[in-house]
Amino acid sequence: MKHLLLTATLGLALLAPAAAIAGPLETACNRSDRAQSNRALCRCIDSVARNTLTRSEQRRAARFFSEPDEAQRVRMSPTRRDNEFWARYRAFGAAAERSCS
Repeated sequence: MKHLLLTATLGLALLAPAAAIAGPLETACNRSDRAQSNRALCRCIDSVARNTLTRSEQRRAARFFSEPDEAQRVRMSPTRRDNEFWARYRAFGAAAERSCS
């Protein structure tokens, strides 16, 4: 019986679309109060993020939705780490603009 239950659970997990699990940017985008955001746009942005940013960078970028001043702080930061992240974030933004507009 346990084997049957395990098989059924694994089967459902394999059939469920991977996109059903929202990433950090999709979640942040959907929760934002921006008038132009919608589920399809947020899903597209998250899809681009998955291809261009690491998971930790996605979480960091997602904070920009609720803390826009953090984006400015990172952009103006003199540290190499922040500058490298900002360059990848800008590349992500350009890719999202091309893919999702």
